[in-house]
Amino acid sequence: MVEDIPNLRHLHAASEIARLGSISHAAANVHLSQSAVTQAIARLEARVGERLFERTGAGMRPTESGRRFIARIDRAFQKLKSIESENALELVPGDEPLHRRVTATQLRALVAVVESGGFSLAARGLGLSEPSVYRSARELEQLCGCSLFRRRSNGVETTVTARQMARSASLAFAEIRQGFDEVDELHGRMQSRIVVGCLPLARTKLLPDAITRLLSWHPSARVRVVDGPYDDLLHELLHGNIDIMLGALRLPRPTLAIVQERLFDDPLSIVVRRGHPLLEGSKPGVAQLAGLHWIVPREGTPARDHFNAFFIARGVAPPAHLIECSSLVTTRGLLLQSDRAALLSQRQVSPDVTRGYLATLSEPLPGTERSIGLTLRKGWKPTLVQSTFLDTIRQLAVD
Repeated sequence: MVEDIPNLRHLHAASEIARLGSISHAAANVHLSQSAVTQAIARLEARVGERLFERTGAGMRPTESGRRFIARIDRAFQKLKSIESENALELVPGDEPLHRRVTATQLRALVAVVESGGFSLAARGLGLSEPSVYRSARELEQLCGCSLFRRRSNGVETTVTARQMARSASLAFAEIRQGFDEVDELHGRMQSRIVVGCLPLARTKLLPDAITRLLSWHPSARVRVVDGPYDDLLHELLHGNIDIMLGALRLPRPTLAIVQERLFDDPLSIVVRRGHPLLEGSKPGVAQLAGLHWIVPREGTPARDHFNAFFIARGVAPPAHLIECSSLVTTRGLLLQSDRAALLSQRQVSPDVTRGYLATLSEPLPGTERSIGLTLRKGWKPTLVQSTFLDTIRQLAVD
């Protein structure tokens, strides 16, 4: 669900006041009356909880809260401007560019329809009626001069342009939310939102330790953890719904829109239940390992690539008796109930190895090292709390 976003024309008015130093000049630029702009700023200040401007002999000057908030607003409008530069739109004739004519209501409807795949689900997610969402979406189509949605028997098909516009809108909304958070931080209200997309390795210790440490310093920080396959998390990151991804990096990186920061390399070990027959006697050979029933990650993941490469490098076809599973909880259950084996990080299973539930058949396997680290949007600017969280993860990785 897209959170409530202030009126975009009011946000533009605030940006123009900061640039021009005058309510009257700003009002003329955003095509509103001076009284409407004055009321808009009053509503924004009430929403932010702080004064954004102060009157001086030289005109209107932004406060420190205003400077921080408007810097985020300007970044948001840069995202919206990209809608026109990245898409061949036949705009309805007018005096203003699209980013100054489109409304937050229209963009919220667009994002919701693209994310849900239908007007009914979009309306439910937004808490609005389906006709109102449909009307906003169609108004946006008319404004852009192109088709954004095509009805299908099983829902709505969105065009490439619609998906690109939704991504730009989502990123703009993320900047606006961070603007509110930065003003709060300036006044000691350390309650910024952090959404972390977490891949398997970091779920056991690194991420829980980082969250615990952050909340010991900033108890009001809002942390949400999202699990899922890499491709799903990357999609959410690129659309501003996730701030940080933590886990195995992809080499080469799948898109130039991200930056990757390596924290450490993590090798893989063969993990079985305590009492497994292969734990007795000499170290098992490749043929014995190939004959085991395995639990493996899905194709395309670094761990699965290392699993296949381990056998191929030794002239043996990768095992055929496989269960694909990315859940450590499920993998653990399968290992405890059978003589299956899994290729896992010792960091992931160290609590169960210490308690005597699981065991490793070998030292970490050479050549199976994966780079573990942070994946961030290119150009993303974290808030103070988000920066503290990133530094906490980096320090824990070093420790």
